[in-house]
Amino acid sequence: MQLDIYCRPEADHKRSYLAVPAGRRIPPEAINTDWQHHARQVELDESTACFDEFGIEAPARQLREKGYAITSVALQVEASE
Repeated sequence: MQLDIYCRPEADHKRSYLAVPAGRRIPPEAINTDWQHHARQVELDESTACFDEFGIEAPARQLREKGYAITSVALQVEASE
C-alpha cells in the first residue's frame, strides 16, 4: 500500500507523523494546520506491526479503522533537523 506522509513538530524536538493512502486527503477529524507534507507514495508492508521510521504502531489496523494512521505519543520521533 502506498501512503502520503505528513509531519508536525511536537515538544522536546520531536515529531509526529500522519499517514493517509496516497492521493487521499487528510480526514476531517485529523486536520490540523500544523501538518506539513513530508513524503509521497511511501510503500508500506501491510503485515508490519510498526512503521518504525514514523513511530506508527499497527499502521494497517489504524488505516482500516480510521482511514489514517498516526504516531503514538509514546513513539514520537526525534527531529533530525
